[in-house]
Amino acid sequence: MQIRTPAVAGMFYQNEKKNLEKQIDDCFSHLLGPERNFKKDNKKIFGIICPHAGFMYSGPIACHSFFSISNESPELFIIVGPNHWGIGRSVATMKNCQWETPLGRVEVDSDSAEEICQISKKIESDFFSHTREHSLEVQIPFLQKLFRNFKILPISLINQNKDTAIDVGLSIAKIASKKNSMIIGSSDFTHYEPNQIAYEQDSALIKPILEMNIEEFYEVLEKRKVTACGYGAIASTIIACKELGAKKGELLKYATSGDVTGDESSVVGYGSIVFT
Repeated sequence: MQIRTPAVAGMFYQNEKKNLEKQIDDCFSHLLGPERNFKKDNKKIFGIICPHAGFMYSGPIACHSFFSISNESPELFIIVGPNHWGIGRSVATMKNCQWETPLGRVEVDSDSAEEICQISKKIESDFFSHTREHSLEVQIPFLQKLFRNFKILPISLINQNKDTAIDVGLSIAKIASKKNSMIIGSSDFTHYEPNQIAYEQDSALIKPILEMNIEEFYEVLEKRKVTACGYGAIASTIIACKELGAKKGELLKYATSGDVTGDESSVVGYGSIVFT
């Protein structure tokens, strides 16, 4: 079995176990994190949207989504995100592999990986596609901190157009319907704009996400040229959750890197969203 070693440990998050555990705890207790002001309810959550920047920037915002599902015990996390490096297959999962982080190793659900490749017209199995990508990797330490006895089904996207998102989303739904699963769509929002512009752009894009309206989502994305890097991952998650029975999205937290650092001149937007 292959080992997918960390690509961004020591850069996006701490590379030593105790330090990483403390860093995650600090994200939860941060002023922008969930512990101070978040109340859980008993709604069924089908999937979540999480950012994937360095933990020091987006970790507190990501914690809102993770905290919302922390009472659940999924056996499978289906994680879909963009392939920033553009290497490997256009849409790729993988099998016969464990993902390693400083908190240990998590096994890929090879049976689900094989099945989704048979269901989908787009998804292929390719280890190389995942070797450098951080958008999926940074979700895993949070999962390891909160959950036990789970596997993952990673899916990376170079092609993020609407047709691909529909195929991937419907394929994910078929897998998720057979197992106790949680879907994680990994994306940051606006990149490298002034803070006020990021808020305006992302507010416009988040509206159709919460309405689970794919047509309007892609229209806003293209018309306003919103630089959300994982737009196909967001769309795939919406489609999968809608197919499984979700009726709406709920924005748990939005903030920017400028809200964290105080430098509002050029920021990246982060959002935590759940689909219920």
